[in-house]
Amino acid sequence: MSAKITPIVDDFLEHLEVERHRATNTLTNYRRYLTRFSNWCTEHEITKPSQLNPDNIQKFRVWLARFEDENGELLSPQTQGYHVIALRSWLRFCAKRDIDTLSADKIELPKMSLPEVNFLEPDEVADLIGSINTETLTGKRDQAILECLYSTGLRVSELTKLSRDRLNIDRGEITVRGKGNKERLVFLDDAAKEALHEYFKARPDNAEAVFIAHRKVTNPDILTDQRLTPRSIQRIVSKRASLAGLTKKVTPHTLRHSFATELLMNGADLRSVQDMLGHSSVTTTQRYTHVTNSQLRSVHAHFHGKKD
Repeated sequence: MSAKITPIVDDFLEHLEVERHRATNTLTNYRRYLTRFSNWCTEHEITKPSQLNPDNIQKFRVWLARFEDENGELLSPQTQGYHVIALRSWLRFCAKRDIDTLSADKIELPKMSLPEVNFLEPDEVADLIGSINTETLTGKRDQAILECLYSTGLRVSELTKLSRDRLNIDRGEITVRGKGNKERLVFLDDAAKEALHEYFKARPDNAEAVFIAHRKVTNPDILTDQRLTPRSIQRIVSKRASLAGLTKKVTPHTLRHSFATELLMNGADLRSVQDMLGHSSVTTTQRYTHVTNSQLRSVHAHFHGKKD
């Protein structure tokens, strides 16, 4: 089957959106990566997938390594790798539609270092949450936010989308719709359940959103549409960390990392942690083992071979 590259790229992006239900950020990034590839092909008079071969793919990768963005900066090895991942996905899409082109398996993925995992020790989490004045409504809300993030390992985008009908506080369960529109079950510990109970008991509204902005208004119904945004949650977490005197940079994702790291340090198996985090691949979850292995090495060095 003979076809042009650019229309097939458009078909692939539509496939990701409509059939695979990929997140908006994923679609935006794939569009950027594949548009660069498509434009490069056009400039080099490569218009059909059948013209692709290992040599011109290698030339594209060299071009990527030398490419400067709008700020005049080179692409990081990580970003270059994402271009290759997107390209391989597109080639597999072509193969499934019997479009004559290069096999995705002919393109090797670059070795990509995983992002550094920053996490809090349990005593630091206790300091962070324990420093909140829960006599105020916003204090109760912020405590509930931090307890939920630490108890469940939710992504900040998942936390902001939570509605009350997705929570069963008494059973300690939340049904989450995560990346790829996939549902999973996460669990609340006793501290998170108590924080949510206290927060809802103090709220003057019936808004469906679990976490909302509390402003002084005469009509509580106005609060209905004031669902907190991911940026709002990030500001709240950062502010609470600063007030608690923590010197580390703390974000919602830091608490997600802390959740996963503590589970693995306490003996949880990798597959279970993968399910709770909502990772599509266990490879993503494995990055936490580097942290836990390092921690175990420190314990071994501290306690092994010590003489009385």
